[in-house]
Amino acid sequence: MSEMENKPTLWRTIVAVCWAMLGVRKGKEYEKDFASVTPLHVIAVGLVAIVVLVLALIWIVNLVV
Repeated sequence: MSEMENKPTLWRTIVAVCWAMLGVRKGKEYEKDFASVTPLHVIAVGLVAIVVLVLALIWIVNLVV
């Protein structure tokens, strides 16, 4: 594997967190994600994603009600 593929990137972390939130990921891709992202990045992106999800749900409920 090349050095560029192992370098953690923000986009790779966002994609990994999105797939994890959906609960769908192939084993080979999961291994690539596990090897190329850092736990700190995953935690940070995960927290931001959860906040965005909660705010989106609140916004949708306020539109409906």
